[in-house]
Amino acid sequence: MILRHGDTGYRVEALQRALVSAGHALEMDGWFGDETEAAVRAIQRAHGLVIDGLAGPKTRAALGGRPDPRRLRQIDLVHAAERLGVELAAVMAVNEVESRGSGLHFGGPRGGQPVILFERHIMRRRLIHYGVAPMPYQQRRPDLVNDKAGGYIGGPREHDRLEAAAALDDSTATGDGAIEAASWGLFQIMGMHWQRLGYASAAAWREAMAATEGRQLEAFTRFIEADHSLLTALRRHDWREFARRYNGPAFEKNDYDTKLAAAYRRHAQQLEVAA
Repeated sequence: MILRHGDTGYRVEALQRALVSAGHALEMDGWFGDETEAAVRAIQRAHGLVIDGLAGPKTRAALGGRPDPRRLRQIDLVHAAERLGVELAAVMAVNEVESRGSGLHFGGPRGGQPVILFERHIMRRRLIHYGVAPMPYQQRRPDLVNDKAGGYIGGPREHDRLEAAAALDDSTATGDGAIEAASWGLFQIMGMHWQRLGYASAAAWREAMAATEGRQLEAFTRFIEADHSLLTALRRHDWREFARRYNGPAFEKNDYDTKLAAAYRRHAQQLEVAA
């Protein structure tokens, strides 16, 4: 769960208690106000995290003395913005809205593995791409190969679906196809783009996505560079066009454009604090 300015309740009070223990003078009133946000930013700055004022699992891990060097850093976003020729606040807005807070799982048997979502309808298309008839697989495992989206388990268990799809047989069609049929990391980029984005193989793509969140940001940067219309929309802060191209025609259902616009305004106003 990500806590932000304006939130109230016992979770905010627990965050404030941890911030006080870390040396910040705060009233533990359960309200995420300006002073709490400033303390959160200070912790993020001290640990090299993205300085966005949002208290998610990465910030709480750092507060608990468990910072993870594989997590995204503010300097990573600075370099990405410079490379793309866009405002840092724009890249931070996309990171906030599209990443859902983490590109690597926390804890459990899948702790440290990249966040993925396996798409069974894309797996069917990848089989066809490799010249393999999908129907035998679809009849046997419709949860893994299907002409309709769905079948999601969610969370770390999506890796179970990916591995089961890869093990349908020992061919490239299922091995690489499973990697290509999943969206990966902070920015949920489909694995099928690996070649277009300059990766040596599907396996190299998977290895990069599992390495660090910085490597996931690198994939996002390549993805934007490879699409002139997306890059232009990001430079112009045309959030409606960016969301349409990045999230697909159903972007309005989740208000991606308005969320991106709001996040951009907030980061643009707070960037001096974050510098």
